[in-house]
Amino acid sequence: MKRRTLIQSAGGSALGALGLLGAGFPLVGRTQDRFAKYKGQTVVMSIPAHPHYDAMAKLLPEFTKLTGIKVETDRLAVPRMKDKQLLEMAKPSGDYDLICYVVMWKGEYVKKNLIQELEPFFKNAALADPDYDFKDVVPRYVDNIGLVGGPKGYLPGPGAKLYGMPYGAETSILAYRRDVFSKLNLKAPETYAEMERLLPVLKDKAGMGALTSRGQAGHQCVHAWLLHLNPLGGKVFDDKWKPIFNNEAGVKALKTLKLISDTGPVGVPGYGQGEMITSFLQGQSAMYLDSSLIFGQVNDPAKSKIAGQVSYVVHPKGTRYSSQSGGLGLAIPKNAKNSDAAFLLMQWLTSKAQDKAVCKIGGVPTRNSTLKDVDMVRQYPEFITLQQQLGYSDPDWRPIIAEWDEINIQALGVVISEALTGKKTPEEALNGIVPKVTDIMKRGGYIKA
Repeated sequence: MKRRTLIQSAGGSALGALGLLGAGFPLVGRTQDRFAKYKGQTVVMSIPAHPHYDAMAKLLPEFTKLTGIKVETDRLAVPRMKDKQLLEMAKPSGDYDLICYVVMWKGEYVKKNLIQELEPFFKNAALADPDYDFKDVVPRYVDNIGLVGGPKGYLPGPGAKLYGMPYGAETSILAYRRDVFSKLNLKAPETYAEMERLLPVLKDKAGMGALTSRGQAGHQCVHAWLLHLNPLGGKVFDDKWKPIFNNEAGVKALKTLKLISDTGPVGVPGYGQGEMITSFLQGQSAMYLDSSLIFGQVNDPAKSKIAGQVSYVVHPKGTRYSSQSGGLGLAIPKNAKNSDAAFLLMQWLTSKAQDKAVCKIGGVPTRNSTLKDVDMVRQYPEFITLQQQLGYSDPDWRPIIAEWDEINIQALGVVISEALTGKKTPEEALNGIVPKVTDIMKRGGYIKA
């Protein structure tokens, strides 16, 4: 196969060494029956080129060995992945049985009737693992990534339904070079005011960029701006869906991002997530403020030059503490050929044992039991900071409506980039795009014309 990767069963994988073979489902009685019906089926899975899913791929042979269910992965860059998913899920019978999606897509996929509600699967005694412990999954991640309906159409509450499970979920965290800060007699910033004072000092004295950041036009620079908008007290819309992102908080957030770009490593206005992470791992910046995805990569000798030199603190406080809630989830297409087998794979990957297993090989945690596990905390002491950070994680830090992708990429993603490159002032950029965003919201029926 050229396009897809067929995951072969292999007994000598990393999990064998970790003693986790078959973990996640007890191999007795009803559990054996749960898999027997689906032995020989193939689950075709759409996944991104992403560190968490690179780690996940190492677990899949154990699933096949345990269940007899084969897994094929179709691995694409995120923008291409969405295009391919929309194409396949629009067919009467598509190629995909299980998809990874970015949180912003959930509302669009449900509105277009492309993915299945998950509650019927979890209530099916023939499929559901009685030891799964759904409540152990970090609630903020479930709310943000999994639910559609309810207040605003994407938050928990009356009418909300579960359409996906978090897998590759994130919140924002501040990582900093402990060795650099010690040499310069500096301390990690606890507030935005402290961070902004630090940026020019680090740029001048550290011999590297102060803070790495995304800045690439489209989703990437909007993500970076939102990281600062929420802690600084801003929102994209008011309660009646009127754009308010151009108010004082929105402008302040963009000015902060511009300062970060100007004092950061060379090239921030062109950085996507990968370039932003690499600049920190390769010693080109003294601080990192973005996804908790960084944890597994800092100590990976194939990617990092800074192992053993990094410490973590919570996202600095602006007018309030707040942090990203987002990342990736798993969903089952409406037109999947092997829906039940796909659910079994989803359930296995997100189980307690496999959550720990994927973290041990570079993935990110989704469960509270993983974050509090003594052995895991010993390996990843940053989980202590992550537990604290999750208390500030905001499921509403961006509006996850079906129209968000258009606003994100074609409106805000254009003007924020223009502000970072100096083509427009932050005020000009944000004020100028309000009419276009308002038109999109009127077209979507949120604002009455």
